[in-house]
Amino acid sequence: MKELKYEEALKQLEDIVAKMENDELDIDTLGQQLKTAQKLVKLCKDKLTKTDEDIRKILDANQ
Repeated sequence: MKELKYEEALKQLEDIVAKMENDELDIDTLGQQLKTAQKLVKLCKDKLTKTDEDIRKILDANQ
């Protein structure tokens, strides 16, 4: 998976969820999409954690 921006990863997750909710995925595709979703969730979580750490460092440096 190429390096995605947070917004791109979130959009892909939303697309996967929408397809699941609309029963648009067969069982084989569902398994593949769930694995992709798991990677996207981790990517988003990692980006949020990194951003939070960066903000805290900036705020701490300015105090």
